[in-house]
Amino acid sequence: MDAHLQHRLQLLESVLCAVNVGAIVLDSERRIVLWNTWMARHSARSGEEMVGQDFFAVFPELRGQRVDTAIQQALYNNFPSLLSQTLNKAPFPLFAQPGVDCERLQQAVEVSPVTAPDAPRYCLIQINDVSIAVGRERLLREQAMVLRSQTFSDGLTGIANRRHFDVAMEKEHRRAKRGCLPLSLLMIDIDNFKAYNDHYGHQKGDQCLIQVAAALAGILKRPADLMARYGGEEFAIILPDTDVEQASLMAEALRLRASELAIPHERSSSDLRQVTVSIGIATQQHDRPVDISTLIGAADRALYQAKRGGRNRIHSCLPD
Repeated sequence: MDAHLQHRLQLLESVLCAVNVGAIVLDSERRIVLWNTWMARHSARSGEEMVGQDFFAVFPELRGQRVDTAIQQALYNNFPSLLSQTLNKAPFPLFAQPGVDCERLQQAVEVSPVTAPDAPRYCLIQINDVSIAVGRERLLREQAMVLRSQTFSDGLTGIANRRHFDVAMEKEHRRAKRGCLPLSLLMIDIDNFKAYNDHYGHQKGDQCLIQVAAALAGILKRPADLMARYGGEEFAIILPDTDVEQASLMAEALRLRASELAIPHERSSSDLRQVTVSIGIATQQHDRPVDISTLIGAADRALYQAKRGGRNRIHSCLPD
């Protein structure tokens, strides 16, 4: 081998060892012929130790896996492969600080055939550390979930907000019409809440809203049932696939749960002198679909009748 070619080969090996990517070169017998500095740093195995070894003796857990298939395709079919990062997150035991941390680097792996004139075929395995990108993606997903939660949750009580209610109501109304199913809506109002707020102050008023919302939401057991803060001291509950009798039983359970909290209310118009709720019920029957505004209007009228009838009670109304 002339000196110029020898120099070029040494330069190429130096470049492969200097790049910030893992590089392993295998010969046709799957023996390691190059193990660059990046690999040595993240595996705690030197090039001198690794060169000449059988690849699958070093990584027996990769035999029969996607990396094995990619090496076969490169060596025998001259076909490059890019491993799915979703399915092969960390195939190689590589670490940011071997011996210190126990979490593998997240990896992007590419296997390519390498050919040279009058020489057997080799394959190059390139490994990129994508841990930072994966971490950034995870953070973005978490932030998106938080933002979605903030967008659809009431900031004070933590239950669904009016926007969430509107979206859910639209969805459940369509489902009820499509499946010829009943759909019930409860409108709930804390009795004499303005008097409570004026007497105890806004901070106590907020605490009252939080307590009542948590207690009533805890009654709901089905995933599709939704309680939302409709506005001020008013709440709404969507009960899919629920007829008027079932809705009335639920409303009565909610009314009793609010009373059981026994939150003092000196300015209440009730003899109980504690926080109570009134509940209006409207049910769309399976064979008589109505639009959403009609259903909400009926629940509002029922709530008005409950309050007019003395508060701390339930009242139902069929949509027109």
